[in-house]
This record gives sequence, structure tokens and C-alpha cells, in this order.
Amino acid sequence: MNKDKFVDFLIFTSIFVSTITFFTNPFEGYLHYFIFLLLFPFFINRYGLPKAPFQIILLPFVIGIFQIMMGNNEWFLFFKIFFGLLLSTIFYYYVIQYYEMNIEKMFSLYLKWSYWSAIIGIIQFASFKLHFSPGYDYSWLFNKWSVISSGEGLIRINSIYMEPSQLGIMLGPAAFVAILNIFRKQNYEYKNYQNYIILISIYLSKSSTGYIGLFFVIVIIGLNLGYLSYLVLLLIIGFLAGVGLYNSVDEFKSRIDAALGLWVHQDFDIKNVNTSSFVQYNNAHIAYNNFKEHPLFGTGIGSHSVAFQKYSYTRSVVKIKGFDNNSADANSLLLRLMSETGLMGVLFMLAVVINCFVGNDGIDNKYWVISGAILVLILLYLFRQGNYFVNGFPFFIWLYYYNKKASIEKKNSPEVEMITK
Repeated sequence: MNKDKFVDFLIFTSIFVSTITFFTNPFEGYLHYFIFLLLFPFFINRYGLPKAPFQIILLPFVIGIFQIMMGNNEWFLFFKIFFGLLLSTIFYYYVIQYYEMNIEKMFSLYLKWSYWSAIIGIIQFASFKLHFSPGYDYSWLFNKWSVISSGEGLIRINSIYMEPSQLGIMLGPAAFVAILNIFRKQNYEYKNYQNYIILISIYLSKSSTGYIGLFFVIVIIGLNLGYLSYLVLLLIIGFLAGVGLYNSVDEFKSRIDAALGLWVHQDFDIKNVNTSSFVQYNNAHIAYNNFKEHPLFGTGIGSHSVAFQKYSYTRSVVKIKGFDNNSADANSLLLRLMSETGLMGVLFMLAVVINCFVGNDGIDNKYWVISGAILVLILLYLFRQGNYFVNGFPFFIWLYYYNKKASIEKKNSPEVEMITK
């Protein structure tokens, strides 16, 4: 393996593997931190210290210190998340520079890693059917990982990821490419059979997050194609697929039923509470109440666990233990931003999503495909993953931003001007 391929391997391992930790106290020592430390000297020597990440994080830093002084956050909670976010933001900024802002190359590498993680997921399912334990139970390799059982006597595949939902999130952009390929009968990055491997892997995860991601894919593709009839057709197909999943996948059905019971009827029966739907509902309640008290700037990075102690239903209405696993990250980036950064953070993320989006303008380029694909992942993080930096989330934000810049430069290039005249 030459040096370039080795660096590629380290960078994308930091993005795809969040299931290895070397210690858990005083914070979780993820593998990606050690990759950061390994490559930082090389990056700093080549590119110097970047200004942009520090400029982005400066205001949250000042607000975070203020909120600690006001008693709304704790020193350790704040600095643990602040430094993790700062290191990740700087590292993946360097990654963009390392690849010389070659957006297509970085996205292509992402798609390759996604495909192989989907293959591993299918191997995991087949190994379980064959009773081959090392092929489906990867706890011998990943120490922050477990087999996720299914109510049907099977497993929900999670491949190299912590949870099936994270598989659905990480394969969201790949699913965008796969469905677009199938719909337009093309082979962008994936051959025809590879498209189906991605989709089969998401199906076998039995993750409602993964299925919602497919819905996002359908909507974004329909809007990009620019034809209302296409969008309506895709939505009908998506609705029918959702009905099929509801009637055939018990885990999906139970989550939909629980969500309706909680959000529509405020029913705290055990069948509704004992699901991930309650975790989402509970964190929405916490985030909303904390947002009401601190609407402009929130209570600072890392403070949601403090708000959890104040507002959680598990402290009052629901006397069941075991629902504090997401007390720190709110189980949703949108909810966490509401709670910890208030309108400032929510509007900043909204501005990034809207202003950096690249639509299909009729010019034959890949930027709108990359933009739509990454948007699926961002939306899924906002919906179902509250960790600021797990699985390289800052990398995808930088990629989304620089993809917009590359699109503008491409559009203003002499070749494109000649085509459009």
C-alpha cells in the first residue's frame, strides 16, 4: 500500500468506523481521535493552521463559557464536546485541502466505502442464517458494537456501524445514487447490481431511519428532475413501499404505532414507551422546554444532558430506566441544536442547507447529484443522529459546502458559458 492509499484508508476509516474505543473515561477515546493525532502533524506542516474552523466555533465558545457562568452548563461537559467538535472540524477541513477540493474524488471514495459496508451487512445477514457466529457477530473486532436482534428470530443488520439506524444514515447518499441510477438507467459510480446491494442492505437493517432516508431520496430526486409528474409518481411509489414495509417489517410497524401513540394521543402505555420512538419524543419535549427558556443562543454546547435532568419525562411521567442513552445528544441534531444553540444554531444549519444546495440546472454535471446525496445524510442527522462528529459528520458538511463552490466555479467557466449561449 503506497502512502496516498494509506492516507485514504486512515481518513475514511475515521469516517466509517466509530465502533472502536480505546478507553471510556474521562471521555470516550474513539479510533478517529488517534487518526486525527497521527495525521495532524502532516497536515499542519503542509497547510498551516486554518482560520475558518476557529472562526465558525468562536461564537459558540463565548456563549458556552457564559452559560457555564450562569449555571446552565458544566465545565467538563462543555469542553469535552467543544474540543471534539473543534478537532473534527479542523481535521476534515484539512481533508478537503488534502484532496485539493476534488469533490468528485472524495464522493467516489465515500461511495466505495459505503458499498463495501453494505456488502459486509449482507454477509452479516447470511452468516446469521448459516449460524456462523464470527460472520455476523463483530464484537471480536469492534468493542462499541453489538448484535441487534429482531422480533422475528432474525437480526437487524448494522454492518460496521453501532446501530441499524446509523447504517441507514451512512448509506443514505449511496441510496440516492443507487435509486437515481435505477430510475435513469445509468451507472454513475455503481454498476446495476451494486445499486440493489445498497438498497437490500438498508432493507435488511429494518431501520425506520433508513426507510425515511429512502423517502428523502425520492423527494429530492423528484424535485431535481423538475417534473411534477415524476415527483407525484415517486411519492406514490414511496407511499406504497411504506405501506408494504409497515405490513411486513414488525420493527417498522411497532415504531410507527408507538410514534402515533405518543405524538398524536400522548399515550404513555408501555408498548409506546419501550421503543426508540419514546426516546425521540422525550428529547423533543426536553429540547422544546429548554428552547423556550433560552431561545436565542441555547444553553451551550454539551448542555443537553443538563436539560435532560430538568425536563425528561423519565423524571416524572415515565418511571422506567434505560432511556438516558441519548441524554447527551438528544437523538437528533435538530433537537440538540434547539436545546444547546437556540435560534443561532438552527438558523446557521438552515442557512448551510439552503444556500449550499445545488439543484439540477440542466447542465450535465455531477454536482447536483453529490449535493442531493449529501443532503439526504444531513437531513437524517437532523432527524435521528445528535452527535456532532460521529462518523465524520463535519466532513460531509465541508463537502456539501465546497461542492457548492465547485458548482459555481464550473458554471462560470468558459466551457459552460459557450454551451449555454
